[in-house]
Amino acid sequence: MLSELMNFLRSCFRPRSNRYVHTGADSGGRQDGLLWYKDTGQHINGDFSMAVVQANNLLEDQSQLESGSLSTQESGPYGTFIGVYDGHGGPETSRYINEHLFQHLKRFSSEQQSMSVDVIRKAFQATEEGFLSVVTRQWPMKPQIAAVGSCCLVGVICGETLYIANLGDSRAVLGRVVKATGEVLSIQLSQEHNACIESVRQELQSLHPDDPHIVVLKHNVWRVKGLIQISRSIGDVYLKKAEFNREPLYSKFRLRDPIKRPILSADPAISVIQLQPHDQFIIFASDGLWEHLSNQEAVDIVQNHPRSGSAKRLVKTALQEAAKKREMRYSDLKKIDRGVRRHFHDDITVIVVFLDSNLVSKATSGKCPNISVRGGGINLPPNSLAPYATATEAGNT
Repeated sequence: MLSELMNFLRSCFRPRSNRYVHTGADSGGRQDGLLWYKDTGQHINGDFSMAVVQANNLLEDQSQLESGSLSTQESGPYGTFIGVYDGHGGPETSRYINEHLFQHLKRFSSEQQSMSVDVIRKAFQATEEGFLSVVTRQWPMKPQIAAVGSCCLVGVICGETLYIANLGDSRAVLGRVVKATGEVLSIQLSQEHNACIESVRQELQSLHPDDPHIVVLKHNVWRVKGLIQISRSIGDVYLKKAEFNREPLYSKFRLRDPIKRPILSADPAISVIQLQPHDQFIIFASDGLWEHLSNQEAVDIVQNHPRSGSAKRLVKTALQEAAKKREMRYSDLKKIDRGVRRHFHDDITVIVVFLDSNLVSKATSGKCPNISVRGGGINLPPNSLAPYATATEAGNT
């Protein structure tokens, strides 16, 4: 009777098939337990591969690939947008970013009729301000949303220019062929903001010279105010605005001294790279992958196997490493359900974007089909933060 009741309850919370799922040619994806993957698809600059594996009770990683027009106007720039959003404390912030950041980027790109560092920075700022308005609105009923945040890694390929913007510790790694030897080297493109990095701790200390406890070593892990590992994020407003660091927020998040200035920043580190013909692919992934694989290991896996299934192959290799660290078999790890799975690994999102040099040079303008794929296969309805939460929870299990 109990098992029948559980099956009935699961069916009640499972969304109808294709409820929010893309139906375009590049929108497919497959499910294998807690793993969602799309082995191969095409963007206007080449091929891509995506994979997401869930570990948390609610999937906190969100991701998207948008290709075609990067503007709301036909005369605007064309290219490919990649986003990886690694949430923490809950899924609300990463879901909000997944629904709004690209739309902000298209709006600012239309205003300037081009892609630029300024357009990307404005899109991040508008997303941060938008989520702050959600927190302000929900604070009286749901004060814990003030302690929810997300890393945010974005790549924009526009013509032969690649923009990389990052908050937090997700990572973008380029695979580049060395002409003389033919080997493919890994080049990290993103700047990370994790307190385990000495330069990040020094930056925090220089910004808060009057606070000797701005970074604290807790359980052998460096944390900002002893609470969080990253120094930049979207959300986490309990460490940015004093009015959200008080009751009824849980006591573990409340600071003894009032916040005089924001402790965390939402200002992304942005790099501009001119793509070369020997640049083969870029791996965009949340920290869950890099906990188990080095940059070069990941690049070697992609380079030494067929393009199709690249992202899934990286995820499975990371899971095998996670199982090995616990002295267990991968097949046994796969049997562990979400929630409990978090004790073995984090949510992992991987998007591998292959670069066809001929397509990169040509995809500067002109009419291109718009492609939109969300990690997990979920397509967000507009202005639907609350309904989306339910759909995503069920749709990615």
